Amino acid sequence: MCNTRKVRKIVIISKGRFIVNSLQDGRNLSFLERLFHLEEAKTNVRREILAGLTTFVSMAYILFVNPQVLGDSGMNKGSLFTATALTAVVGSVLMGILANYPIAIAPGLGDNAFFSYSVVIAMGIPWQTAMAGVFVASLIFLVISLMKLREIVINAIPKDLKLAVASGLGIFIAFVGLQDGGLITASKSSLVAIGSFAVPTTWLTITGLLVTAILMARKIPGAIFIGMVFTTIVGLVTKLISAPAHIVSAIPSLKPTFGVGVAHITDIKQPQLWAVVIIFLLVAFFDTAGTLIGLAEQVDVMKDENGKMPRIGHALMADSISMVSGSIFGTTPPTAYVESSAGIAVGGRTGLTSVTVGVLFALSMFFSPLLSVVTGNVTAPVLIIVGTLMAQSMKQIQWDRFEIALPAFLTIVGMPLTYNISYGIAFGFLVYPITMLAAGKRKEINPIMYGLFVVFVILLYIINILPKASLA
Repeated sequence: MCNTRKVRKIVIISKGRFIVNSLQDGRNLSFLERLFHLEEAKTNVRREILAGLTTFVSMAYILFVNPQVLGDSGMNKGSLFTATALTAVVGSVLMGILANYPIAIAPGLGDNAFFSYSVVIAMGIPWQTAMAGVFVASLIFLVISLMKLREIVINAIPKDLKLAVASGLGIFIAFVGLQDGGLITASKSSLVAIGSFAVPTTWLTITGLLVTAILMARKIPGAIFIGMVFTTIVGLVTKLISAPAHIVSAIPSLKPTFGVGVAHITDIKQPQLWAVVIIFLLVAFFDTAGTLIGLAEQVDVMKDENGKMPRIGHALMADSISMVSGSIFGTTPPTAYVESSAGIAVGGRTGLTSVTVGVLFALSMFFSPLLSVVTGNVTAPVLIIVGTLMAQSMKQIQWDRFEIALPAFLTIVGMPLTYNISYGIAFGFLVYPITMLAAGKRKEINPIMYGLFVVFVILLYIINILPKASLA
């Protein structure tokens, strides 16, 4: 009789749904099943680990790009490498355990460029003081997350704009992939132009794209990851990718950047520095939120029947904590990575995917030379194909309603054309209340959208107008 009776003993710690003991139908559930609810998400350990590996390989470039960009401000590149990896470990693991989302977190591109070239070089602010600004912004960011303000804002955004954000992210990362793969290039006359097919590495991208596309069309499990491995092998065989001289290396010291922002917090006195704090705060607020909204459209288990994300509060808390830890380690604000969509496309559905990413970032500190084989030509096909998958969200937008179609369209095209996720969101969210009011749909507008209108006006002024005025 005991064998036929279902028994469950569940102890919930905080709000994390961490199951300490569970018995069902007389069988002990595995630790990973209890923690990540794999069966409920219709996935398994093997698939989640493969998804984590795919996401990691797609975003591993940040380990090299972030130290390069922030290094231009005078910071120690070796220390930055370690800080980047540790921040990714903290953010990704927390995202997996607290929110159970397959989303990876690491220092973001854009914030690091703003830090080095606008704040330190253009404004002449020492990097130590600028890092103190990042630390202050991260503390404010954490308080806002504890108040659940970000969660309230995200759930107030209409479904059509969420779909537009997802589509815009898709086109944005496809655009990045086309750039990284050499298929398109910058042009002074037309902004962008077709790349040169006389460059051998461009053909490596094309080969990887076609092979991966064929595997996807044939519905081969793990098609994206297999395509990446194939492209890497072809690159090594043809010597288009240089093989590393050695595999294992010592971890660079974190001492040159660790705690510098905390030590220089008293330097933040000038109004100009508080403007910098506000910029980091606003951009961080909407970058991760936009990415989470977009990726949720790919994963049904991330949202409920109303399109809302029930665990969004935990996800935002993971993001906030990683921002604080990142500023202490000595790097600019982290963000949820759109490259997580690569792992999701492989089948990642739970936090085990992001925890796997975190573990791989920890291991990468010892195997940094091995990561050099994952070039832009290897990840480009992944970004292009995943962008295609994400852009499918466009078909659900109410294009027959102009008051919705225009802000959705501006959100979609704004991201790739400005090369900034926050700008794309701003364009759509600024136009939405105006067109809805003009169409007589005032009752359909959530009052929070009016507040976002004001916030984005301030954001665009601080980012786009204020720096130019200070340099005039």
